[in-house]
Amino acid sequence: MMKFTQPLKLLAMATAVITSTISFMPAKATTYQEKEIDQNQIIAVAAPFGQNKYNLVIIEQIPGKNQCWSERGSEPVVVEPLWTTFDFTGHCNRATDSNGYSVRLDNRDYGLDYLLSVTEKDGELQLVANSRTDRSQPPIVVGKTYGMSDGFLKIFLNPGWQLTKRTYEDKILGHVYLSGDSQEIAAAGDSPSLPVAARTPSFRDIANDIYKEEIERAVALGFIAGFKEDNTFRPQASLTREQLVSMVIESLNTVPDLKIQTPAQATTQPYSDVVSSRWSAAKIQWAKENQIVSGYPDGTFRPEQPVTRAELMAVLRRAAEFVQVERGATPNLATTQVSRTFADISGHWGQQLIEQMSAYCQVASPLNETGNNFNPDTPSGRNYAAAATLRMQTCVVDPVR
Repeated sequence: MMKFTQPLKLLAMATAVITSTISFMPAKATTYQEKEIDQNQIIAVAAPFGQNKYNLVIIEQIPGKNQCWSERGSEPVVVEPLWTTFDFTGHCNRATDSNGYSVRLDNRDYGLDYLLSVTEKDGELQLVANSRTDRSQPPIVVGKTYGMSDGFLKIFLNPGWQLTKRTYEDKILGHVYLSGDSQEIAAAGDSPSLPVAARTPSFRDIANDIYKEEIERAVALGFIAGFKEDNTFRPQASLTREQLVSMVIESLNTVPDLKIQTPAQATTQPYSDVVSSRWSAAKIQWAKENQIVSGYPDGTFRPEQPVTRAELMAVLRRAAEFVQVERGATPNLATTQVSRTFADISGHWGQQLIEQMSAYCQVASPLNETGNNFNPDTPSGRNYAAAATLRMQTCVVDPVR
């Protein structure tokens, strides 16, 4: 079996190349739902960092535990961050980036479409949601501080917005929604440019798939497609190495500040078993030349062989590192979370990279998002490959600084 050492011997695969226009239709109800919570037990805060910069931090008070914050003043309300004075574990829940909170509107999750940020405007701080894919769209104003002052400031949500918790199969998760109701927003006299429902095909075989939302977003971005002949996505079908190459390259083409050019045809035979006339040869050649993939010691690439979950992580890590280098930075990836320890990867050749990618926007996650096993040698399904590639793409588009 091929091991991933330095230089990495990466694999590659992806979904079929999209050669025709996809017919879009509104997405159905999402897999995740939401639950209303006591608005007095949770707060959105503009937290200062650097010079005249602010991050959104959401703090939730666990009832009966140490007080997490106090407030003083008005217009603006200054928040005393008591959670910084003690170990808040078990006392306060905290969300500090897009892994912990997202926009939800009219019972639909827009976390993959809109990025929340805090900006100064008109003598106050505004919590806004900016489109990740269409920068010509004006921001959606979700809340305001009603004034400026030093320190942490309370963000008051505009009418029609509230903080809720994400649920899955009736289980309350830690993720927080900035949840809006478009009718209430309009009734309050606000007329923001609200997002249009994602125009993605609704495949008949992903309704109950845990990766449904990410599959639909990946298809909307165009780096993976379904099967038109029967309107399916075939989420459990394995990916091949050449399909992965195609998918990863197409995902890199959706990064706004990245300009890559792949040859229309292969100029050489990249591997002994990949002839230059093969549909994937040009992309495999490009990925090989840019050290995103490599083959086996016998000089083969085995393009039709299923890619394992560990091999998928190796390819996605090198793709993200490629973006870093193209931007003139070091290839080191900025992790957004604490590395996860999986129960079944100790001593595996991919242990280090799998743990690293678990901290990088949760690109690496447990099999079917449950338990503590990663199943590194299990062939990756199309559903997880689409989701993991989307997470990598999201992380390179909006790196946490």
